[in-house]
Amino acid sequence: MTTLRRYLAEEIATDHVDGLLTRRETLRRLALLGLGTAAAGELISACAAKHPVPERSTGSGQPPGAANTQPTTAITWAGPQGQLQGAWAQAPESKGCVLVIHENKGLTDWVRSVAGRLAGAGHSALAIDLLSEEGGTAAFQDPAQATAALGTIAVERFTRDLNSGVAELKLRAPGQKVGVVGFCFGGGLVWQLLASGAPGVSAAVPFYGPLPANPDFAGSKAAVLAIYAALDARVTGTQAAAKAALDRTGLVNEIVVEPDADHAFFNDTGPRYNEKAAADAWQRLLDWFGRYLAP
Repeated sequence: MTTLRRYLAEEIATDHVDGLLTRRETLRRLALLGLGTAAAGELISACAAKHPVPERSTGSGQPPGAANTQPTTAITWAGPQGQLQGAWAQAPESKGCVLVIHENKGLTDWVRSVAGRLAGAGHSALAIDLLSEEGGTAAFQDPAQATAALGTIAVERFTRDLNSGVAELKLRAPGQKVGVVGFCFGGGLVWQLLASGAPGVSAAVPFYGPLPANPDFAGSKAAVLAIYAALDARVTGTQAAAKAALDRTGLVNEIVVEPDADHAFFNDTGPRYNEKAAADAWQRLLDWFGRYLAP
């Protein structure tokens, strides 16, 4: 099982531990990733031992940046192995543009909203659909099937498609610097993109993303703001290794751990949304992009 596929399976198991999925649905989703009942049971037990169920802190206000959200438009462009799909949000006066990498359910309305919020904050944004070659996220009626499909794709294809997204941004916003942000599964792909080199990326913000084994970021020049959640022991436990790898290659970096927040705390449509942590992380993201994507 690949590192990313294992991560997807652990996300499902942890959702069950947190009471977000029934055992039956959990076993179904893990089966789609290729885990039999015995292996799935072992994974659930392992995740339960590492992840005490947190208290919920959702809040009732608008998500950060929502007041100035810009509309998104569905676009396509020629990728390395076929047509790629995405959602484009144009900032009225763009100060650097951003590639948005989705979670493990593909290009959802929430991911589109993040692109729109970034555009409202002055950064034209492209939310890429990494299931484009499978017909796009919209082709999957069952989100679990979309997750399973992502688990079959090689990391090399992801990085090729992401680099194509960076190139598309440079065509749409000539002369502007490019940043990247990703969440959960997408946060892991931010790390993978940086490890692949990605010379066109000036700034990167992975949100609670799984770190590749023994990462080497020597080919990257990006300034990296890595955001973690204090209650997300599974991913936050890799922050020291991430910091060491970034320092080893001399990349500008900052590590932030949001207190009292859990995995996926930034997603205001999800059960782990934490209003206070999301607002703080959003402001840090804007400050980071403002600093490192400035003309």
